[in-house]
Amino acid sequence: MEAGTDGPFGSLHVRRRLRCRLRVVHAGPSSPRARSPRVMVTAESDRALRDPLPAIGVGPVPAIHLEGVRFAFRGSGRQTEVLAGLDLDVAPRSIVALVGPNGCGKSTLLRVIAGLLPASTGMVEVEGRPLIGPDSRVGLVFQEPRLLPWRSASANVAFPLEIAGRDRVTRERRAAELLGLVGLREWGRARPAELSGGMRQRVAIARALALEPAVLLLDEPFSALDSLTRERFNVEFLRLWERIGATIVVVTHSIAEAVFLADRVLVLSPRPARLVADVAVDLPRPRRPGDLDAAGVTRTAAEIRAHLEGATDDAFAVATGDVPSHRQPSEAVE
Repeated sequence: MEAGTDGPFGSLHVRRRLRCRLRVVHAGPSSPRARSPRVMVTAESDRALRDPLPAIGVGPVPAIHLEGVRFAFRGSGRQTEVLAGLDLDVAPRSIVALVGPNGCGKSTLLRVIAGLLPASTGMVEVEGRPLIGPDSRVGLVFQEPRLLPWRSASANVAFPLEIAGRDRVTRERRAAELLGLVGLREWGRARPAELSGGMRQRVAIARALALEPAVLLLDEPFSALDSLTRERFNVEFLRLWERIGATIVVVTHSIAEAVFLADRVLVLSPRPARLVADVAVDLPRPRRPGDLDAAGVTRTAAEIRAHLEGATDDAFAVATGDVPSHRQPSEAVE
């Protein structure tokens, strides 16, 4: 595919073909993970596809690996379990969408993968190495942009580089490059108050890419946008992904958005979160909004919706007394 377009994520000129691979990886007989094969869906570039496939059982190291991950909030003499023993592999350069009822633990899961919250038990690995805290290999985009209001757009993007000790010339060059990547090259001196909501979110995405993470986590990044703008942003975001080649995990409440963006859609149960379904999306790339009208996509969306049926949103469950309320910030539990 060759793309040359101007959109909300800037002028992109990309010449790359993406195809998907399905790999069934069997663990060895001595491995504790030998219970069942793992299916990995990978979107890879031409360069990667020229390399020969490894033998079955010698698959690529997952970009993200979770094994038996549990997490619980503790406070006021009680414990609220949020994640209930999750096992998950995410293949390099793929996109995975997380869907589930409000309050089930989607945002908490992202923060555990980002190293912002320590798992109560279990293992979290990124690119085959254990995650023991915040890590430059992982970028996180929150639901709100959370920009520093006294800093310019350029200075906000450069902030992670400043913390990492990079010199001023390097910071300014990298910030200008990333602002150009997301279509804001001319807005580097603007303060957040001078930017629209969509522009602020693009600055937040650029900031998350500052340290060139291998994994990018997004917590409902476009939820505040109107439907037409959100649709356009989704298309441009996929073009951005083709260019940066990162592994992406995105939380969304929109089944259509999940199907459009992802290679796999993971459906989580009400809290404490368990993996209810792992639905593969059989939709070739590059994708266009009209692709969502295809019969296969409709079936995929129906399958996801069927797994969500009967799930109770946390707020309703608390109101009716089905689960205990807690004092943790709602953004950390969603």
